[in-house]
Amino acid sequence: MSATRWRPRAVALDIDGTIVDHAGVLPSSIRKAVARVVDAGVPVILTTGRSWHATRPVFEELELPPGPAVSSNGAVVVRFPPLELQQVTTFDPSDVIDKVLREHPSAALAAEVIGQGYRVTRRFPEGDLHGEIEVVSVDELAGSDVTRIVVRDPNASDGEFIALAERLGLHGVSYFVGWSAWLDIAPAGVNKATALAEVVASLGISAVDVLALGDGRNDIEMLQWAGRGVALGDASPEVAARANHVTGSFEDGGTVEELRRWFD
Repeated sequence: MSATRWRPRAVALDIDGTIVDHAGVLPSSIRKAVARVVDAGVPVILTTGRSWHATRPVFEELELPPGPAVSSNGAVVVRFPPLELQQVTTFDPSDVIDKVLREHPSAALAAEVIGQGYRVTRRFPEGDLHGEIEVVSVDELAGSDVTRIVVRDPNASDGEFIALAERLGLHGVSYFVGWSAWLDIAPAGVNKATALAEVVASLGISAVDVLALGDGRNDIEMLQWAGRGVALGDASPEVAARANHVTGSFEDGGTVEELRRWFD
């Protein structure tokens, strides 16, 4: 695309590693860069693997105007404020849970309770999950439809979880492996791009008009879908290869660099 002729009509931003660091801190430089986008009248759509209750504080810290946000890797779409659940996609997790525990019995499992927290089969490492945490049995977790299942083992590596996902041969669901031994399992065909497509269509905007920034494996579909998909410099090679452009690392201000390219 020609940089002199194209301008974003919407900006989709991943959160962790893109606008906040891995301690959850939002740099003032990014806050100011996002404010310039808002001042230009362009919608900023947070598009994250976080649950909504963990997305909301970032939405509020950025002081975004009322509008949509995509959370849970596309399974939950809200409009805020005030809070309005616009789309919630769920699936029956029983078969997935059975397969995961057969292959990886030591895994901890969690299911999101929208707007509140998580139900877990065992405690996750401190800081992994936010909100109210309720420990339940595996049967209880498998007994009702969910927006996603989180699989976690702090003693494993991301490579081991990539191999786990391949061994599981998951069908009828979508899945995303995180930086660590973290596997998100979502409803079939659901990802950040599918949710964003519906959100921007409701705003009268098409994919080609969207600037999207992200750094994780769960951003790949979004970066491929957007008119301009930009990976942070910290992204793994498989993520960077799917992007139109790779900006600087988070620490070096890559997010600000890309936003200022269009909104200076």
